[in-house]
Amino acid sequence: MRLTAIAGGTGAAKLLRGLAAARPRDTLTVIGNTGDDAEIWGLHVSPDLDTVMYALAGRLDTARGWGLTGETFRCLEAMGDLGAQTWFNLGDRDLATHLHRTRALREGLPLSAVMAELCGRLGVAARVLPMSDEPVRTRVRTPDGWLSFQEYFVREKAQVQVLDVEYAGASQARPAPGVLEAICEAEVVVVCPSNPVTSVGPVLAVPGIADALTGARARVVAVSPIVGGAAVSGPAGALMRARGLSVSAVGVAAAYAPWLGTLVIDRSDTGRVAELARLGVEAVLADIVMTDRDREIALARVVLGSRSPVK
Repeated sequence: MRLTAIAGGTGAAKLLRGLAAARPRDTLTVIGNTGDDAEIWGLHVSPDLDTVMYALAGRLDTARGWGLTGETFRCLEAMGDLGAQTWFNLGDRDLATHLHRTRALREGLPLSAVMAELCGRLGVAARVLPMSDEPVRTRVRTPDGWLSFQEYFVREKAQVQVLDVEYAGASQARPAPGVLEAICEAEVVVVCPSNPVTSVGPVLAVPGIADALTGARARVVAVSPIVGGAAVSGPAGALMRARGLSVSAVGVAAAYAPWLGTLVIDRSDTGRVAELARLGVEAVLADIVMTDRDREIALARVVLGSRSPVK
């Protein structure tokens, strides 16, 4: 079964570990979000791509949900001593990834080629594709002006009011090589439980990707990142409200209309089944909060076993 997953960072990494355990890893292609990429200390940092890569390599710090396990932060401390900004935590070993990526990009390699090399060196059997090789950057408008996503999420700890969200550069971007093919050739497309606005939204903003999902012959199954009226983690609630979406499984389905066939929702959201049906979305009930590896695998099996109309 050829699987294609659309993924953000932390929540996606958990489900991807489950999918990789439930099926042969070389059948999995991940289309990752680059909207939250940033330049830190002159280095190109791809937080969501790296979280996915580290998770599939078995090297992710699962306690933090980002970075490498067993990480140290001596360089961060030294940079602070030199007067550099240290609100974005870069670990010592993680720096090697960013140094390698930045050097390769400056030598003219596209981001997709760099990710393929990095994944190969870390022993990741799955294919991890950036949504685009061109820069797309998520920006958040607050009462004091526009912030990059990392400024909003990390520096401001998502504690400022959100008025709007945009994906700068998206209209000029093209899907990275292999992205459209991965959607068109998949037997199942899975939208991971990632923030619909700032994790999945930038992917959908790249011209051609939403159209490919609309025309896909595959089952398209999403896992809701919302339980009840709140996000499982992160600022998805505030960001969904800023885009006019209800903070609920129904709001998630609305963000993914018209191509979503099935939405896996938490058992506590049983009351939303009828509303989802009116949107043309089949609801599948499951325990969607992944607190350990067993729950990751169990949810992956629900996703793979769900049924939705094949186009």
